[in-house]
Amino acid sequence: MARMTLEELADLLEATVIGDKKTVITGVAGIEDAREGDLTFVANPRYRSKLDTTGASAAIVPPDVEKAPLALLVTPEPYVAFTRALEVFHPRERPEIGISPEAWVDPSARLGKDVSIFPFAFVGKDAEIGDRTLVYPFCYVGDRVRVGEDCCLYSHVSIREGCLLGDRVILQNGVKLGSDGFGYAQRDGRHHKIPQVGIVRVEDDVEIGANTCIDRATMGETRIGRGTKIDNLVMLAHNVQIGEDVILVSQVGISGSTTVGDRAILAGQVGVAGHLRIGKEVQIGAKSGVHSSILDGRVVSGIPTMPYETFLKTMATLKHLPKMREKLRKLEKQVAALTKESGQSDPEEEP
Repeated sequence: MARMTLEELADLLEATVIGDKKTVITGVAGIEDAREGDLTFVANPRYRSKLDTTGASAAIVPPDVEKAPLALLVTPEPYVAFTRALEVFHPRERPEIGISPEAWVDPSARLGKDVSIFPFAFVGKDAEIGDRTLVYPFCYVGDRVRVGEDCCLYSHVSIREGCLLGDRVILQNGVKLGSDGFGYAQRDGRHHKIPQVGIVRVEDDVEIGANTCIDRATMGETRIGRGTKIDNLVMLAHNVQIGEDVILVSQVGISGSTTVGDRAILAGQVGVAGHLRIGKEVQIGAKSGVHSSILDGRVVSGIPTMPYETFLKTMATLKHLPKMREKLRKLEKQVAALTKESGQSDPEEEP
């Protein structure tokens, strides 16, 4: 088990110590679960009061926290520092290097240095796998697939023929890349399959969550830009273009030929129609339905999407609709009675 002093950790995390620099840290934990010897963190102001009750020996905090009943590591980016601390105390175990005799690797495949291929993995004709990449059991790497260096393909990943992965790509369990796009032409009332002859290109430093499906392009490429992070159970259709450093949260679905700009964020269960452009740095709230393009930098939510401020007002009004309906009915009766007394005809009854 790793043991480090706060002074040693401060050097690694580029933080400043307030308190006893010789405090020994043996692990990391959440602020409510931490015990003596643990390092915890506070990034959200809502949880700062928990510094008074946590059992941790030290906490990573932002610069505006100057005092607490435990030692502190002060940094402008406490969440990033805590992530690095997790890596220190829970280093990733490197499995044995080599090709299992129970894996199938086509003789024409090209493997880099220190590649690990586990039992029951399949590597097809003319495939290429870069240095130090891990291919776990039951993975399928199809013909002419290119996988870069330092990638990790967890079990049951499937990469169909011709698809391309950059360096340091992580595919969680069950990811499917390059299955046929959903394309059919109608003739005489029947659906005729359109050949899907393109590929999927995944650029460097992308991570894709479990059981996410990304279809190959009809022609050309379905592309996932550098640094993008995709959650579990996401569906991207053929010819979708995802920019760099995009976040797609669980159960997002994007229809064919839509483009998502750099650093956009789509929250859980967002559905996007096809052939749209979602601009750079757009934020779309959970369960939204996107039926038209969105300009750069907009923050939207709802079905159909609307500016977030409008969405909040709409939701606030929604719960009052039953009372408003009753009031409207009473007003209609009052107007009808007044109209009858005055001998005037009901405007709605006039021809």
